[in-house]
Amino acid sequence: MKVLDTFAGAGGFSLGFKMAGFKIIGAIETDAWACETFQYNHPKALVINSDIEKISDDELLDNFKYNYPDVILGGPPCQGFSICNTYNRNIKDPRNSLFEEFIRVGELFSPKLMILENVPNLTKTKISSKELVIDIIKLELKRLGYFVYSNILEATDYGVPQIRKRLIVIASKKKLNQPFPNPTHSWNQDNLLSKILLKTPTLWEAISDLPEIEAREGAEEMEYTFNPNNDFQQYLRKGSQRLHNHLAMKHTRRMVERFQVMKWGQSGADVPEHLKPYKRNSQGVITNKVYDQNNRRMHPHKPCHTITASFYANFVHPYKHRNFTAREGARIQTFPDTYIFKGKPTVISQKLLTHEGRINEKHLCQYNQIGNAVPPLMAKAIASNLLEQY
Repeated sequence: MKVLDTFAGAGGFSLGFKMAGFKIIGAIETDAWACETFQYNHPKALVINSDIEKISDDELLDNFKYNYPDVILGGPPCQGFSICNTYNRNIKDPRNSLFEEFIRVGELFSPKLMILENVPNLTKTKISSKELVIDIIKLELKRLGYFVYSNILEATDYGVPQIRKRLIVIASKKKLNQPFPNPTHSWNQDNLLSKILLKTPTLWEAISDLPEIEAREGAEEMEYTFNPNNDFQQYLRKGSQRLHNHLAMKHTRRMVERFQVMKWGQSGADVPEHLKPYKRNSQGVITNKVYDQNNRRMHPHKPCHTITASFYANFVHPYKHRNFTAREGARIQTFPDTYIFKGKPTVISQKLLTHEGRINEKHLCQYNQIGNAVPPLMAKAIASNLLEQY
């Protein structure tokens, strides 16, 4: 079964399907650094670095005329549907958004399967006509002749050490008896069902074998310093001789001092007043706006909170006084250590780049690529379940 990944990002969705036995033949992605990452890790795939809206039907058909996809994956960016925009009254009709490009590719190739992933809030979001966005999406896929199924999946149910819910929509040419995979893992080991499931790894079980580094330490390539100490670490280290993307943020001394007083579960909002951030360009005036979700110290013996595109500023390491490295984020997302992320670790504010007219420097850094990805082990569970029915 051959896979074409649209809105592919760094390739986490594709990687899960590859792990399950699918063949990744192509990807379409607008960001150059994400394309570089995808191409490096999927060397046999045809990676098209372009805005999908600018690729004509003829170009798409010509690129894959000898290699028609059986499966099309896609996570069209739908910022208006996120939980942060619940009260946004300017919700786009998906028929006038990038989702329509996903539909266009499906119409061209008529694959056996089309699989869409997005934010769970999509199921509750209505456009101005009071229609549910998810209903519009389902109708568009049914119009192409598919049986359509949707569900919200929790990443911890599939061995991902992270609390992460994603909406998965599956469109299949044949009727499916079981569209979605049963849970294989459980974080809560207290209920009866969990006794027959594997235990979801904790954050510390995911990253504890990585080299111990402080703020401003680490490297883009380095030696391992510890042996793996559990099955999860062994699985993600398989075939990796050297570690990549384990470079710590260049925190100021004051930020390190702020982190030093934070206990598990606390954030920048919980530190003493004199350690709180300064207002921008204020010459040392403490800000009265401290966001509770920023720089929270994670608990080592639980799954991590959701890794987002800006996770370098969201979370503090459970023991070190610094934010996570890109590799630690990749481990929490279940990328193997052999999966190497290209581009710079971080970039300056994209708003600032736009404001200064430096739009050509606006790329997805390593943290963005990792945080935007579908966790590969979650994708593998979806893929394996579908493969059994095809």
